[in-house]
Amino acid sequence: MFEKFFPKEWVDSTYNIDYQKYYDQGYRGVIFDIDNTLVPHGVDADERAVKLFEKLREIGFDVCLLSNNKKHRVERFNRAVNANYIFKAQKPYSRNYYQAATMMKISIKSVLCIGDQLFTDIYGGNLAGIYTILVNPINKKEEIQIRLKRFLEKPVLMAYKKKLKKSHKSYPRKKRI
Repeated sequence: MFEKFFPKEWVDSTYNIDYQKYYDQGYRGVIFDIDNTLVPHGVDADERAVKLFEKLREIGFDVCLLSNNKKHRVERFNRAVNANYIFKAQKPYSRNYYQAATMMKISIKSVLCIGDQLFTDIYGGNLAGIYTILVNPINKKEEIQIRLKRFLEKPVLMAYKKKLKKSHKSYPRKKRI
């Protein structure tokens, strides 16, 4: 029932992913959500995000930001990372996932989608046939509509954890700060 919302993989952080491994497997593009995937909500690109985008380009990846946010927010973040981007993406609709692949001039099958929300980032990537990676949110401070989505995500995540347990795989534990 919930499988359409399940990511292909779940990791603790965008910054802990072995991108070289995926490049070696044939992936050539990465679609990122911004808020709580790369930086806390509303924050500009920080040094860690800039270094990640530099590393991805060194490996050979092209990158596209795919955000439901407004143009001003996405452009402000993008000043430091200089990536392709789509604002007001209307995720989870798959149209702009395909557009992102077109902007990167690669096949949709060679794209990774990384985000922190099941019902937008992951579901949309799944609908488009992209390899999806769920990351834990960077910061608990979120807008009310996101907190409501997090509440609705809980049963889906419980079902996903159960599936992982049956397949003897693990999921990332939330770090206590």
